[in-house]
Amino acid sequence: MKVGIAGATAYTSLELIKLLLRHPRVEISYLGVRREGSPRISEIFPSLRRLIELPCSGLEPEDVPKGVDLLFVTLPPKVSMNYVPRYLRRGVRVIDFSADYRFKDPTVYEKWYKVSHTDPEGLKRAVYGLPELYRKEIIGASLVSNPGCYPVSTILPLAPLLKKGLVEPTDIIVDSKSGVSGRGREATEASHYCECNENIEAYSVGTHRHTPEIEEVLADRVGMRVKVYFTPHLAPMDRGILSTIYARHKGSAGEEALRVTLKSFYPEEPFIRIKEAGEFPRTKEVTNTNFCDISLNVVGERVILLSAIDNLIKGASGEAVQNMNVMFGFEEALGLL
Repeated sequence: MKVGIAGATAYTSLELIKLLLRHPRVEISYLGVRREGSPRISEIFPSLRRLIELPCSGLEPEDVPKGVDLLFVTLPPKVSMNYVPRYLRRGVRVIDFSADYRFKDPTVYEKWYKVSHTDPEGLKRAVYGLPELYRKEIIGASLVSNPGCYPVSTILPLAPLLKKGLVEPTDIIVDSKSGVSGRGREATEASHYCECNENIEAYSVGTHRHTPEIEEVLADRVGMRVKVYFTPHLAPMDRGILSTIYARHKGSAGEEALRVTLKSFYPEEPFIRIKEAGEFPRTKEVTNTNFCDISLNVVGERVILLSAIDNLIKGASGEAVQNMNVMFGFEEALGLL
């Protein structure tokens, strides 16, 4: 199967290329970039020398070679929606990495991203790309919206307990730490070494754009309104996310019963690992993998959930390959284990 990447200069694109190169069922036949000329991808990412020397093309639909079955679109929010509908009209299926297709209601997107949505029809057809919760909808979808990294680390631990009515849905506190790669490849003052090294800080307190995504997806899957108080932090590491989630305990189920609920909700999921009592997730244990490690403790009236993912893999490129495998009927873990 032939695949392409529109926006091939992102950190997530590099990880995606490396995953696709070892996937036995796909061939990378197109790389689109927002740069002049036709640089080889190995000039942009020297680590790819001798692995792939494909020249990059433009981003217009006519730049995509005939025969491409799937495009991974790794363009930024507000930009992606200008290209996705035109790719779809050419009969190419799309997995979009931006937030442009994560919300069913365009007014929610417009409130948080401060721009009018130009493809409301695309919003209606898009499927949220979290296979653990939307597998049936992803099969055969023409447009899949890859989740945000923080939402993956939050939604997966919370969904089972909310679905069973074991925690209060409107009193959830999420404290997440992310590596610097989560800020993207574009240089900013905040991502300079001297700013990030030996430092940890909160940002977008109460205003982070992943908040409504977490709430909407959880509400959709559990059938009730969900309210999350989300604070992200930047940690001095390259990659990884550790999320600590504080939910109010509802009912009389003990800690072990809650852990059993998690395990029974994800009985055969290839990338969910539930920790045993006294074990806690560590970002080093999920680095360069598509795993989400989850643990659970009960402290007083609070259920404390912890999760760890690699923000570039399970939080982005690995999730996209997992979605591709589901869309096209491949073994779900193909190329990822």
